[in-house]
Amino acid sequence: MTDPILSVENAKISFHTVAGQIDAVKNVSFSVARGETLAVVGESGSGKSVTARAIMGMLASNARVGEDTKILFDGDDISEWSDLQLQDIRGRRIAMIFQEPLTSLNPVYKIGDQVGEIITAHRKISKADLKREVIRLLDEVQLPDPETRFSQYPHEMSGGQRQRVMIAMALANTPDLLIADEPTTALDVTVQAEILSLLKDLQKKHGMAVILITHDLTVVSKVSDKVVVMRQGEVVERGDTQEVFDNPRHPYTQHLINSDPKGHPDPLPETAEPVLSCSDMSISFLLKSGGFFNPKLKELKAVDNISATIHKGETLGIVGESGSGKTTLGMAMIRLGHYQKGEITFQGDRVDHLSRKELQPYRTRMQVVFQDPFSSLNPRMIIRQILEEGLIVNNIGGNSAERDALLRQALDDVHMPHSALDRFAHEFSGGQRQRLAIARAIVLSPEFILLDEPTSALDLSIQAQIIDLLRDLRRKRDLSYVFISHDLKVVRALCHNVIVMQHGKVVETGPTEQVLTDPQTPYTRRLVDAAFNVLA
Repeated sequence: MTDPILSVENAKISFHTVAGQIDAVKNVSFSVARGETLAVVGESGSGKSVTARAIMGMLASNARVGEDTKILFDGDDISEWSDLQLQDIRGRRIAMIFQEPLTSLNPVYKIGDQVGEIITAHRKISKADLKREVIRLLDEVQLPDPETRFSQYPHEMSGGQRQRVMIAMALANTPDLLIADEPTTALDVTVQAEILSLLKDLQKKHGMAVILITHDLTVVSKVSDKVVVMRQGEVVERGDTQEVFDNPRHPYTQHLINSDPKGHPDPLPETAEPVLSCSDMSISFLLKSGGFFNPKLKELKAVDNISATIHKGETLGIVGESGSGKTTLGMAMIRLGHYQKGEITFQGDRVDHLSRKELQPYRTRMQVVFQDPFSSLNPRMIIRQILEEGLIVNNIGGNSAERDALLRQALDDVHMPHSALDRFAHEFSGGQRQRLAIARAIVLSPEFILLDEPTSALDLSIQAQIIDLLRDLRRKRDLSYVFISHDLKVVRALCHNVIVMQHGKVVETGPTEQVLTDPQTPYTRRLVDAAFNVLA
């Protein structure tokens, strides 16, 4: 390896809040050289993303950087640079892939314009060449039908597809340093392997340095050269990746390595009655492309004649690649998405034909945890207001004291402190926000919960806690779940049965263990291989 292109020395970062000063990063030091991949791992709230944002000069206004902190990039101490100086290198020499693509992409601009803006901010290019370059980038990150996606808005794409757009934006100017904050969190396992291979190829081609922030230790073991383990704002272990994995010295590192999802769901009783069922569900969308005077419409069948039944106490997994129709099917099941055809029955009642007002009594009984917790939590409300809103609207809890007890119990169940009630969503890490989103769902004591990638933003140790939590809640309250995920390890640990989707169709279904150990279709075998052998 060459000399470091980036060195972080004695990084100290604190935040001034209403509750007092929070020391988020304490004396953190590391370096990364050209062509090298440094992985930064640790639990949610350990200071990983805060350190990355400090490198980019993108900390919140209430952040304070220590006087001894130095951030040396290619020989220059950029910690002392003004925002105007930093703008010259952001997106050109240092680029970042953010954790939550929906909040990072502007909802009122088309994808082509947003990717193109990154290019035109740093170099002159004709309009025709710009469009070709953007389409090439979208194709390079495996985005299907890039010509059509060029004219779409972020909300018209799945979570994984939006993440690929973010990766294309980061790579647009072939930066010297790429900071990837959970770059494959929202991606299914097959695309995860493709994206990681792509990043490695681009890194090798351009001599690019990569800082990979992740909670996926399988990815770390396969792609990184060095690893830094952080806990509560401090570095507890560092070294060559293979050495750290083969001989972890710190108890916390040992705990992380041993935190893969384990166990299997309890067997279902044969007499379990159906809670939610759908039959012959079909959903299609019209994709628009072309210019104003020559529009072209193309029908996309997101869900193609699918039937499913979830029994009391059952967890049904829905897996498949990004854009396969998993979330579209799940949302339609609980009448949060439109559909053209099909019957939906909940607890013996037909609900597919009910109006919005007629559905209201069912809303507390059917809850959902969304994939992107930051965009689903109101940024203007404190957590107490967010969690209490559903209780007030549905007249649950006789007074504020009873509601407060329900809120505190929900926070206990998701392993969050009661002090979280008086803070805003932006004050929490991605994993902590996801736990708060789960608390919002369970506080209403529902009978059925749709879980859309509920563990995708969580590190392994917290992921294991959430799996145990969901198991416990299912046992205590006879809850039923539909669990949408691309993480087959979590699906194996939590789901009784699984549906495998591709291009809106069910290609395989059955008991989870049977499908994952003896897949009957090439597509399912490819998913299983990618899930358990990343880049192998």
